[in-house]
Amino acid sequence: MESFSVNSAKSFLGKHVNLHLKDGAVIVNVQLTSIKKNDYGKGRLIEYVAYGNRKTSCVPLRNIAWAELLNLSLLETAG
Repeated sequence: MESFSVNSAKSFLGKHVNLHLKDGAVIVNVQLTSIKKNDYGKGRLIEYVAYGNRKTSCVPLRNIAWAELLNLSLLETAG
């Protein structure tokens, strides 16, 4: 299995996903907004916005194991 890379992240930009981190945590229902360079040298940061929120947050790309694409039409009809 390949690791989550910049190319993988680009394919999810603007879409709602669950981010599965390497430590086993899951960041649920977020929209990926951009990919930024780290201010302190090497590395990339993935910027995301939680569903229904305006505040952006970042997570290092190297901490993400994989992303799961969400189907929002299923979520909206269930509630």
